[in-house]
Amino acid sequence: MQSKYKIRLLKANLFAAASILAAWSLSATPVVALALWVSFGWLFITALLLDFSHRYSHGLPWQVVPGALLLGLIATDPQRHSLLVWAWAAVFMLPQARWAFMFNTSAAVFSWVLIMPGLNIAEGVLMLTLLGILGVLALSRARQLVDMNGAIRQRSRLIPGANFWAGEQLLRDLPREQTRAEREVIYAELLVLKVKRRQLWATAKKLCSLTYSFENTYRLNNTTLATLMLSRSPQEASLRRKQLHAALTDNIASHYLALIDIEPTTLTLNQLCHAPVPGSAT
Repeated sequence: MQSKYKIRLLKANLFAAASILAAWSLSATPVVALALWVSFGWLFITALLLDFSHRYSHGLPWQVVPGALLLGLIATDPQRHSLLVWAWAAVFMLPQARWAFMFNTSAAVFSWVLIMPGLNIAEGVLMLTLLGILGVLALSRARQLVDMNGAIRQRSRLIPGANFWAGEQLLRDLPREQTRAEREVIYAELLVLKVKRRQLWATAKKLCSLTYSFENTYRLNNTTLATLMLSRSPQEASLRRKQLHAALTDNIASHYLALIDIEPTTLTLNQLCHAPVPGSAT
């Protein structure tokens, strides 16, 4: 999970882009203004809803909507919006499926065709060449993200389709999660649960369903589970712990450790399983 995004900066950029489009629409014709306001709405709502979910790609909207909106803006007034053609480089930086790449490539070429009447042949060829170079650079960056995410997913997953991993993966995740929590100014903690041996797998599945899709659960041994929980504040984390215990069986004991208090370089799974209880969730 080596996401490079800074969530607050990303939100600020989305709000800024939405504001620019709103200001741009004031002097536009009705058709152009409609396209601008649709784009404004998408950017604004995306910024409002953007939270921890930026770690998980939800696929279809992110792969199609940006390209479709960009093509729509250029098509409504090609001469006035000709500068937007360079935004295709940003679109190609998004990791996307092959069909989405084909759609965006076709849309980018069609955008260039729409702009061509206002250019001479030399300017048009130069624009197309530069777009091609920027597109290749953007695609190389997207490929890096895809390869990175693929490597991250090639871990010792214990339940197919669920975020349930071997305990050794927890030791590798802790430094990254500590860095992320500090960078994004969020509260992170490790919740450790003691269960009966016969309850471990059923409890693990239930725990995976009760936590967010970007939060992992780990098997420390035959009777111990752990999950990394991310919250906005210690108060929210306390509320989440109470909700988890209410949804799980009553005979589960647990303790939690704030991620900031853990020293991952010297930590072992045995220590986590038998650690003193700095905070109790039960």
